[in-house]
Amino acid sequence: MKTGRLRTFEVDGNRVLAHFENQEIEVTILTPELIHVFVPLKRQEQESRAVEGEKAIPVTFSAKQEARMAVICTEAQMTEARGIATGVQKARERITAAGALRLELGEDLHFCVTDEEGRELLRTWDGERTISNALSERQLQLIEAEGHDVSHMRKENYPVQLVCRLEEEDCFYGLGDKPGFLNKRDYEYENWNTDNPQAHTEQFRALYKSVPFLICKRKELSCGLFFDNSYHSYFDLGKENPDYFFYGADDGNLDFYIIGGGSIASVIRNYTYLTGRTPLPQLWTLGHQQSRWGYDCAEDFLEVARKYREEEIPCDVIHFDIDYMDHFKVFTWDEAAMGAPGAVVKTLGEDGFKVATILDPGVKKEDGYFMYEEGKEQGFFALDVDGEIYVNEVWPGDAVYPDFGRREVCDWWSGHEKFLLDLGVAGIWNDMNEPASFRGQLPADVVFSNEERTTDHAEMHNLYGHCMSKAAFEGLRKYSERRPFVITRACYAGTQKYSTVWTGDNQSLWSHLQMMIPQLCNLGMSGFAFAGTDIGGFGEDATPELMARWVEAACFSPLFRNRSAKSTRRQEPWQFGEKITAIYRKYVTLRYEFLPYIYDLFYQGEQSGLPIMRPLVLHYEDDPNTYNLNTEFLVGENLLVAPVVEPGAVVKMVYLPEGVWYDYWSGKAYEGRQYVCCDAPLDVCPLFIKAGSIIPTYEPVAYVGEKPYDKLFLLTTPGAAEYTHFQDNGEDYAYQRGEYNLYQFIKDEKGSLTVRMEQEGYPRYKEIVVKQVAI
Repeated sequence: MKTGRLRTFEVDGNRVLAHFENQEIEVTILTPELIHVFVPLKRQEQESRAVEGEKAIPVTFSAKQEARMAVICTEAQMTEARGIATGVQKARERITAAGALRLELGEDLHFCVTDEEGRELLRTWDGERTISNALSERQLQLIEAEGHDVSHMRKENYPVQLVCRLEEEDCFYGLGDKPGFLNKRDYEYENWNTDNPQAHTEQFRALYKSVPFLICKRKELSCGLFFDNSYHSYFDLGKENPDYFFYGADDGNLDFYIIGGGSIASVIRNYTYLTGRTPLPQLWTLGHQQSRWGYDCAEDFLEVARKYREEEIPCDVIHFDIDYMDHFKVFTWDEAAMGAPGAVVKTLGEDGFKVATILDPGVKKEDGYFMYEEGKEQGFFALDVDGEIYVNEVWPGDAVYPDFGRREVCDWWSGHEKFLLDLGVAGIWNDMNEPASFRGQLPADVVFSNEERTTDHAEMHNLYGHCMSKAAFEGLRKYSERRPFVITRACYAGTQKYSTVWTGDNQSLWSHLQMMIPQLCNLGMSGFAFAGTDIGGFGEDATPELMARWVEAACFSPLFRNRSAKSTRRQEPWQFGEKITAIYRKYVTLRYEFLPYIYDLFYQGEQSGLPIMRPLVLHYEDDPNTYNLNTEFLVGENLLVAPVVEPGAVVKMVYLPEGVWYDYWSGKAYEGRQYVCCDAPLDVCPLFIKAGSIIPTYEPVAYVGEKPYDKLFLLTTPGAAEYTHFQDNGEDYAYQRGEYNLYQFIKDEKGSLTVRMEQEGYPRYKEIVVKQVAI
């Protein structure tokens, strides 16, 4: 970027305004470890859908000019977290900055970032972009003529671009739901929310979500970069040239955040402080959930529910796909197939099942249909360049698209959610909100809004699912006292404040089971603590073995939902015979036993931003064996899950990191920092608990709320341990008013347990039972 030389700079509060010959650059010090760099290439105003509320805290820093550079140095400080802080305003209380950054900003936006010890975090690339082993234009044309996409093989500088030096040992994590493996080094990706029905493989550059947040792990420390630009953008992480990595965008501003912290956990903490943290969900949302596109009538849902109870497989939620609506029209009910509005929801509720209903953004273009008439009258739909309502096609046929970038449109949409809540619906499932369309992608020039400003689809495409999810969240929040349960397929950075996510339309393939682990781990590190995949795969036909291994692998994923497509083999566990049904029952029951541990991790994550499902590298950054570990994960810090993800395998090679680890099934102890070979017949998923652990568990139930959780079991391993356990009603926001308990459990080397109450505002357990992993 040709900014020219630095002329002068000025300091205004937390801001440093650097005047270069050809460009002004604004640097804002938000915290000692968070620096915002804003280069107004398109417009002067700073706008963000991801970052809400004031994030700057009082910071001590210096700014001076040295050798044609602006040098900005923050000072380390500590801000203590105070109790349970939730919401945008109180988020500022949860930052615990412990480090400092030094930014040297020079000519043509060349910069270097170091920590307080002078260790380099980031440095821009001084040369030009050059493709390694580049092909000639004639060769590219020949390849293109055969039908291959060669757009990524041509070097084109983007209107918005930042190129940084790449070191040999660098690893990359984050970026949301991108397919492939855990470490994104040597791959390229695009941020353009995409509904692609083909089987997702590692060469896919874009899927349903755009989360332009990157964690760079260097030899000694880690840092983050967040590019807050919603236009079509690109990451190349060493594929084009092993000497550098780059970010590029087709339009917009160069608007990015340098995120320090030193460790991956601290980078995630700082990033989620910036963009928001996953709120504490209702407890039942962590239970087992069942969905199928293909339950066509009320009897289908009732039969599935009856069978789950008969088979004694716990289940809390049944999802209603598009067939519950009248001709796929949102906020309607197909009475011919589903009976009186809400009747089947009530019947399911009497047996302990919650219902979540799907909503698609496409509104049927039909005269007399209330949603179409209201939206048309009030000007709530996107327009074409001629000022006419833009029409494409989705499930209901010709359809129009609400302009969710406008507050009044979101209020209108969320107001109609009351119809579903009044029927007893407990959750909203947003789908097709990339936005998807059947007659080709929406043109870039379709007219949308970004708040009060008129803009186009090119800017709002990646924000569409985010805005729709926020509308759904706010509707549920307005019309119910319970914590909202929203699921979305498409989203942007920061959507984690409003919605859980799933990885979209996967397939019943072993490669997709394998991809589940790195995909959910990267989503978790990108702020999306509440995420899952469709158990068994959405498309194609699951085999009995694949279904067994998938439920074992997904048992500890935050969102735990079995889902399949209308054109595929049904995937309820009993469809695969008694052997698979027994395995399925075993792991769903195990999930319900571990619910208080998973719930505790959500409570902790509301404070720290850390996910529930974690790659081993997050806690063992000094161990190179963890950097590319794709087939196992941690749940919190103390539970290690190593699923079998290959057909026919009955043994599993498991890497155990530093420490002593106990086999959950046998109690056998293993020293860490080594691979161990574990027997893993079809009904066994290797699980290990770290020495010095306390993990809370419950007696399993058919569904959350079947009976009171008045007894807590503490699963322990040898060694001294401490653990903080959170207890509340699991439903509403009373905990924010102090109606919760915090137990501090302390176990000494001899196994003696001490219980302290750090907070008491809710009825205590009637009994606490200590049990140890079998030895």
